[in-house]
Amino acid sequence: MINTQFNIQKNKDINLSNKTIFITGATDGIGKALSLKTANLGAKIILSGRSKKKLESTHDEIRSNKDCIAPSIALLDLETADVESYFNLSETILKNFDKIDGLVHCAGILGDRTPIEQYKPEVWQRVMHVNLTAPFVLTQALFPALRLSNNPSIIFTSSDYAKNGKAFWGAYSVSKFGTESLSQILANENDHNSMRVNCINPGPVNTKMRLAAFPAENKEKIKSPEDKDILAPYVYLLSDASINVSGKSINAQ
Repeated sequence: MINTQFNIQKNKDINLSNKTIFITGATDGIGKALSLKTANLGAKIILSGRSKKKLESTHDEIRSNKDCIAPSIALLDLETADVESYFNLSETILKNFDKIDGLVHCAGILGDRTPIEQYKPEVWQRVMHVNLTAPFVLTQALFPALRLSNNPSIIFTSSDYAKNGKAFWGAYSVSKFGTESLSQILANENDHNSMRVNCINPGPVNTKMRLAAFPAENKEKIKSPEDKDILAPYVYLLSDASINVSGKSINAQ
């Protein structure tokens, strides 16, 4: 684990100009908040999600700041997209962008919170696909564009439940264990080049997923997706300040 607070404070004036960043889950929660934040720091953002209406809303919020570069939209449903859809997306990006400097995986689903004995196989499969298989395929498809960057950064969003299996967290916890492993493997496979791969565990965040998992929780005591402590590790890892940081699992709080 690295001391993110030290690095974040040291690099609080980060600028992301000339960087192109692809963010999944840009319709809500951390994905949307990070899209707005990185656009305000000068990055060109590719907003990805399954809801065209919500992506357009994020797009319009970014465009309301005249100093921001107009973002692009990549409509992609991680649950239903086939392999061809991912590689068609890759071809489109290569035609329209010089490179991708950052790929951030924020999209994810919770699934059921039931005992393994009662867990529905179809729900298990859906959660594993959206949270683990789809990020794998998307990362693989975007490798050609990432390789065109001098210092590409891939960030996976992890969880408190990615290191200790707890009762009733089923497929979500298993998928996040897998996410941590995928991140470590990619980092190790690329330790000879400039690509860096890391995980961020944002901790408790006031999102729709958190509300579904803990409906009785006092939301006022939980940090919002826009909170600087939540977004700072993502911004840091997307910047050139973290060029030598790879293979880490970072707690945001």
